[in-house]
Amino acid sequence: MTLYFLVKYLHVIGAIVILGTGAGIAFFMLMAHRSRDAAFIARTAETVVIADMLFTLTAVLLQPVSGAVLMWLSSTAWSERWLMASLGLYAVAGLFWVPVIFMQIEMRDLARKAAEQNLELPSRYFALFHRWFWFGIPGFGSVMAILWLMIAKPL
Repeated sequence: MTLYFLVKYLHVIGAIVILGTGAGIAFFMLMAHRSRDAAFIARTAETVVIADMLFTLTAVLLQPVSGAVLMWLSSTAWSERWLMASLGLYAVAGLFWVPVIFMQIEMRDLARKAAEQNLELPSRYFALFHRWFWFGIPGFGSVMAILWLMIAKPL
């Protein structure tokens, strides 16, 4: 096993973690939201926030490191168009993902408060969920496009 293969393997694992955690979080938050049960939403959002910090953040921080090592080991130039497109999309994904973390935290807190006080979910929760949902499309879409660029290197 070469160093290049090992780093590439870790880079692919990181991409899988980002993609899989993102899909899982989206699914579980959507299912909890559809229940309209504040306590269930609060518990789900609490787990989602932990998963995002533990898995997604770790992979997001390690991807550029492993990517840079792969570039160095393979003598890939920064000017490669597929790479520049991937880095641009990585920035786009980050611009949508970072606010989503804060939305999830606030949705968790709003649902927790509603559950504790035996109240309906406030309108702020629904506004946040709506924004969270729409932020997921370009965020997740960017990750899907990056994965395709990593594999196809079409440009």
